[in-house]
Amino acid sequence: MDIALYYQEKGNGEPFIFLHGNGEESSYFKNQIDYFSSNYRVIALDTRGHGKSPRGAESFTIEQFSCDLYDFMVGLEISNAIILGFSDGANIAMKFAIRYPDMIKALILNGGNLNPKGVKRTTQIPIEIGYKIAKQFALKSPAAKKNAEMLGLMVHEPNIALNELSKITAPTLVICGKNDMIKESHTKKIAENIPNAKLLIMNGNHFIANKKHAIFNKAVEDFLQTIR
Repeated sequence: MDIALYYQEKGNGEPFIFLHGNGEESSYFKNQIDYFSSNYRVIALDTRGHGKSPRGAESFTIEQFSCDLYDFMVGLEISNAIILGFSDGANIAMKFAIRYPDMIKALILNGGNLNPKGVKRTTQIPIEIGYKIAKQFALKSPAAKKNAEMLGLMVHEPNIALNELSKITAPTLVICGKNDMIKESHTKKIAENIPNAKLLIMNGNHFIANKKHAIFNKAVEDFLQTIR
């Protein structure tokens, strides 16, 4: 890996890795870090070009982020971990789980999507407009270039084939909010195509892990108890 990813670490025990969403950073999971660190070695990282992690020279794609995760785990000598991904973090986690199924003990996917069509148009249209505007100014403004790159992830990615999900072998919990920006039918399709995955639809929107952390954490903990 051409860069060193920034990460927060707290607690001891089994490694439990948290992957944030687009344009966010590890602090999104502040309530999960505190809650799960009593029983796990919690590691929340900043994805390439997000938070305190440098952009580097490699491609800015979900595929590259999953490769970064592999290098990150190898660097910390973690051969197997529980992974929780939110939004683009869930997409990174899916890519990773498809390529490296033996490196995941359990998988929690919150608000992920297989492709841009999984996002409700009321959310996706403003993203597409913002991307076009940022792209126009990208050559003149570093801030616009960065914004275009971030928005471009949501316009062009992820690109995960439905049949690839069968390669995921770890126990999996798929979570979304009833008012999520991801289409409920799309979330159900993800859960249906991962072997033996459990689906949980909770009251709330896309950001339930942050805004309704108490019930979200309890749901995740209950799931993890079933695989011990």
